[in-house]
Amino acid sequence: MSNYLIKGASVLGGVRADLLITDGVLSEVSETPISSSGAQVIDAEGLVALPGLVDLHTHLREPGREDAETVLTGSQAAAKGGFTAVHAMANSTPVADTAGVVEQVYSLGLEAGWTEVRPVGAVTVGLAGQRLAELGAMADSRARVRVFSDDGMCVWDPSLMRRALEYVKAFDGVVAQHAQEPRLTEGAQMNEGEVSAVLGLQGWPAVAEESIIARDVLLAQHVDSRLHVCHVSTAGSVEIIRWAKARGIKVTAEVTPHHLLLTDELVRSYDPVFKVNPPLRTSEDVQALRAGLADGTIDVVGTDHAPHPSEAKECEWAQAAMGMTGLETALSVVQHTMVETGLIGWEQVARITSQTPAKIGQLPWQGGSLRTGEAANLVLVDPAARWTVDPKLMATKGRNSPFAGLELPGAVQATFFRGHPTVLDAALNASLPQQNSLPQNPGVRS
Repeated sequence: MSNYLIKGASVLGGVRADLLITDGVLSEVSETPISSSGAQVIDAEGLVALPGLVDLHTHLREPGREDAETVLTGSQAAAKGGFTAVHAMANSTPVADTAGVVEQVYSLGLEAGWTEVRPVGAVTVGLAGQRLAELGAMADSRARVRVFSDDGMCVWDPSLMRRALEYVKAFDGVVAQHAQEPRLTEGAQMNEGEVSAVLGLQGWPAVAEESIIARDVLLAQHVDSRLHVCHVSTAGSVEIIRWAKARGIKVTAEVTPHHLLLTDELVRSYDPVFKVNPPLRTSEDVQALRAGLADGTIDVVGTDHAPHPSEAKECEWAQAAMGMTGLETALSVVQHTMVETGLIGWEQVARITSQTPAKIGQLPWQGGSLRTGEAANLVLVDPAARWTVDPKLMATKGRNSPFAGLELPGAVQATFFRGHPTVLDAALNASLPQQNSLPQNPGVRS
């Protein structure tokens, strides 16, 4: 395995340093120049070094919907976006509700080799909300599932949600809830508000999200278990989560890049690329989400990367699928909405995109840091770069990016996964080795 010497990167804390990668491990980080004969030198002058990004919310579609995405193409998109681990949601076909399916997804990730692929297990059989799936079997499987979600569907039955929260305590798992009260969103097409009234589209009220979050934080408190709230989208949700954390309830939450930037005003175009679940909200909600992410109420950014074939989006609004791609634009949107606005710095970016999601998903070998002796999962970003989003140039199969044509800051120049560069010079590295030649979880601390 090749060794790499990264010269002059800006590391967390804002200092310039050299980083040496040896046998898949970050072996040295020094503010004084490092010399290493035989190592491939990478000039990182002007680049920011971050720990590899971790996404708790990715839709890879395989098995069953390979026309929309595969584990391979989704992993390549993840690598281009700076990710070294993604959590694949369970709403595949068949649903990832058994040990067999999650092990299949896990094996496909190993075979692809571009990033760590951690399957998310379904909470209920077939996402139907009727009975619990094989939570224990999935946790004990080779995939070692620790995150469970019916994402795309809400676990609406409070008794079933309580049982799920109780069950996952046995292995310190977490239930990731898609907070959507189904009776309040029947036929809903967009955020309920002024724009929906003008357009005549069925509204999706904020209370449909907030009522489920309020119920679930109380359930989590009652059984003393871990709850994670997917794709928070309203100002009221932020306040409920802030209240719950103040009471010591074990709740974490994520926000998507598109909810940090886009509003329901875009729906006036009737362009289905802006149709998503939960829907784009108001500018007031966007500001509350940014503030909540900055102050730690919202813990992480989750992409909710949801690729669709073109025919599912190139149709009339009412018939269009919900969802947006996000892996290859996430870091740039975070820089645009959070860093350039002065709300957070790059150390906080590392916290919300790497360190905290790795902790929630229990990925100790990801580390979420740039400490020596740990697996060399890291990304080099050019914060001064500007680029215009072109979905046709993306690695994902999905062309449904809501940021198409938008100029964004920051560009991933290199991604290292277990010491091997999956991305170099802002392009996928064609010399990716076979997964079995990569070190398995190097640098894991006991």
